[in-house]
Amino acid sequence: MMADHDNYQVAIDILRCHLGMSAEEARKELGLDTMNKGLTDTQEALIGLSGD
Repeated sequence: MMADHDNYQVAIDILRCHLGMSAEEARKELGLDTMNKGLTDTQEALIGLSGD
């Protein structure tokens, strides 16, 4: 479900930006490490750019 993915993405972004976690660390912290990450390489790169 796309809405759930968006909700998780906000939480992942908060952990990444404010706690300095990697996307993988954030997913594990949220208990999402067993789910498909649902992001393309391009999306992952863009998220990394916004954290600077």
